Amino acid sequence: MAMTVREIDRDEHLSFVTERAATASVSFLQCPSWAQVKSEWGAQSLGWHDGGGSLVGVGLVLLRQVPKVKRFLAYLPEGPVIDWSAADLEEWLRPMVGHLREAGAFGVRMGPPVVSRRWTAATIKAAIAGGAGGRLGDVPPDETDPVADSVSATLTRLGWRAPAGDEGFSTGQPRYVFQVPVHGRTGDEVLAGFNQLWRRNVKKAAKAGVEVTQGTEADLPAFHQLYLETAARDHFTGRPLAYFQRMWSAMRAEDPDRIRLYLAHHEGDLVAATTMVRVGRHAWYSYGASSTAKRDVRGSNAVQWQMLREAAESGAAVYDLRGITDTLAEDDPHFGLIQFKLGTGGEAVEYLGEWDLPLNRLLFKAFEVYMDRRG
Repeated sequence: MAMTVREIDRDEHLSFVTERAATASVSFLQCPSWAQVKSEWGAQSLGWHDGGGSLVGVGLVLLRQVPKVKRFLAYLPEGPVIDWSAADLEEWLRPMVGHLREAGAFGVRMGPPVVSRRWTAATIKAAIAGGAGGRLGDVPPDETDPVADSVSATLTRLGWRAPAGDEGFSTGQPRYVFQVPVHGRTGDEVLAGFNQLWRRNVKKAAKAGVEVTQGTEADLPAFHQLYLETAARDHFTGRPLAYFQRMWSAMRAEDPDRIRLYLAHHEGDLVAATTMVRVGRHAWYSYGASSTAKRDVRGSNAVQWQMLREAAESGAAVYDLRGITDTLAEDDPHFGLIQFKLGTGGEAVEYLGEWDLPLNRLLFKAFEVYMDRRG
């Protein structure tokens, strides 16, 4: 099949994503609005056209320029949106690389949205209970996908570099995530899947009088203040308020239900706040914040339960709690992340990760050094 790739307009891009997301998962990072959120990057919307001229795939490409040189890293986060199971995958990737090379890319980074392995909560709990520590990747999975092996083999043959063992660029997306399948489940059924501690905390929040509501753009400053408190407590660098305001306006302009803000109050005090993003049948927990005070009223559990319930009842197929590390060692500082998410009764999911194709190895290496120094 003769495939061509060329730049398309925003409306074509969004129309394809909307249609595809009705039956399959499409990342919000591949929606046109994400280019507006990541305003420090340049961007292109790419379209794949078959021999008959029909649009059969799209991709949002973010372009980061090398300082003082008009060459770019072309980055497709959790994309592109193409048929990754195609037997002729090379015919899909070759014209993309050619287009980006002509556009001035010194390298391409992409994150194929292809699931490699899955582990149920029961499997993970058993591995932790075994006391061996170690890594999730060392635990036999409950499910594997042969498509992932095929894609990996094709990328390797074409010269793409497999993901490194570490977390990579600061621009990178998580390889391991935690998801809760909610298709066809009622809120009560989702709650029944929680572990005992989660169910107890949800009930404790309700008994304490925690109220969870949806917020508006006017509530973003209050969310951000709590978010900065969380950043200071958990030792990470928070994003500025302008970032969240830009995210809200860009996503809501694209789809009024693309992003929601949830606020958990206790006796008038904001104790937890989160954002949820949705594309079609896939909903993501995006950003979260919680107060140091009143942690005993379990606002974080209450707000997550509200988002999960609303995602399930509005027809979502999956609620995505986003990134985890693959550590299962209880003395690892990252263990608490998977432990918290494990309580929802979902599953750990490993994607293929982000692959690199250096087109100019010298510039690509220089860019890696530059990004490492920026932290």
